[in-house]
Amino acid sequence: MLPGRGRNGQVTRLARILGTRTAWTPVGDGEFFCPGCGGDRNYQRLTGRRRFTLLGVPVLPRGETGPVVECAACQQQYGTDALDHPTTTRFSAMLRDAVHTVALAVLSAGGTCAPTSLETAAGAVRAAGFTDCTREQLAALVDALASDTGRIYGDPCGAGLAIELHEALDPLAPHLASIGRESILLQGARIALADGPYTPAEREVLATVGAALTIRADDVTRLLAAAGTPS
Repeated sequence: MLPGRGRNGQVTRLARILGTRTAWTPVGDGEFFCPGCGGDRNYQRLTGRRRFTLLGVPVLPRGETGPVVECAACQQQYGTDALDHPTTTRFSAMLRDAVHTVALAVLSAGGTCAPTSLETAAGAVRAAGFTDCTREQLAALVDALASDTGRIYGDPCGAGLAIELHEALDPLAPHLASIGRESILLQGARIALADGPYTPAEREVLATVGAALTIRADDVTRLLAAAGTPS
């Protein structure tokens, strides 16, 4: 058979004659975590208009397409759901704030803010990114929270505290692997255990932390028990 003859040849010639082309229009920009590059990159948000082409010349409109997100570095296009993933910088801030909130919540429930609990909490907060955090600062924040909200030490995890925990943890949980979510809960558990066994109020706070991190209740129980077992 001669080249270009037959069904495949006809399809090839037709594709050269008729086709579609998309004209993209920028409608916004920003920074996102690029799945292709594996890091924070600039992006353009694009909407497109599709047209039939005849011999490469646009002739008939075929409707709109997009919007899409195009990475300025690799030029790959992604669905706008790519913007739901936090940038590395934003993720670090979310993690830091989550650990700080959990530490304050556990200390508030602990009752005495013992030096050992404060030092354990300060160490966890420093490791999460607040490098200049001290136990004195945490003690002052716990006192300020109790004064501002009217809570007293040892109160159960009330609605206000539960809201604070969910606000800090709910946006973070979908972007953490199981081991990362468990790590945050275990940090809270070690703060609670630094001055002795869990109090009922501490268990309630930690149960709220586990729920906000989408950890199953039986796994929360297992992790809290493991945190209190010497390694």
